[in-house]
Amino acid sequence: MPDRTAYIPLNTYPEPASDAAILAAVDLAAGLCHGMQVATFAVDIPPVASPIGGFLVNVDGMARAAEDRSRAECDRLRALISARPGGADRIRFVQHRPLLGGALGLATTAARYFDLALVPWSPDTQATQDMAEALVFGSGVPVILVPPSARGDRVDQIAIAWDESRVAARALGDALRLLPEGGRVTVLTVQDEKALSGTGIADRLAASLTERGYQAGATSLALEGRGIAAALQDAALAAGAQMLAMGGFGHSRLRDFVLGGATKGVMSDLRLPVLLAH
Repeated sequence: MPDRTAYIPLNTYPEPASDAAILAAVDLAAGLCHGMQVATFAVDIPPVASPIGGFLVNVDGMARAAEDRSRAECDRLRALISARPGGADRIRFVQHRPLLGGALGLATTAARYFDLALVPWSPDTQATQDMAEALVFGSGVPVILVPPSARGDRVDQIAIAWDESRVAARALGDALRLLPEGGRVTVLTVQDEKALSGTGIADRLAASLTERGYQAGATSLALEGRGIAAALQDAALAAGAQMLAMGGFGHSRLRDFVLGGATKGVMSDLRLPVLLAH
């Protein structure tokens, strides 16, 4: 199998993801790929004229201070990752200094030159959410959201949220490329969340995967008062899956991404790495 290389973009403005999430993403990338590129983004804020001439508010001084903090954070994150035991020689670091608002577009384009992208996930950090949505909907490569609790073990078991849709099939294909030969797949369907396209679709997919050499089984879920995101993650973790794969639903309206219920719920309470495809 050809060597895979992961892309990990780290936006530092206005604040980065947590250190724990960043290190978890690096560890997961090491378990999935031969190498990785870690890209840090230090903001460049153009001069802005203050409407009151800076007499009371030093706008330019505030902007320069924010730039300094962002650059210092890039340096700190590189030192943090470099100090991680083992695998440092497999990491290539690059630093960018895009204009304010330009990091997302730069990262989205850069991700297309790699096999997959990993985004350290901090649900309370807006820069992290923006980066994840930009990559899921714009990069065209598999995107894995990595919570701080994720482990860097070799991934040999996944769960797939299956509804027979195009995006679910895309997520499945992306995830299977990360599994070793004979890996295990748990097919999850939720019976009382929405009308499915047919009966027995989980068993049908499990049978197909078994014929292709995977160890596969099907699980049908009932919400039982839970949200669909909680139900999917509960079932994936109970099955021993190290990653959940699912389609990312959404549309763009005035550059505002609106995610579907299951995906948005998973992103707000992430308990294991989630591969999103669009």
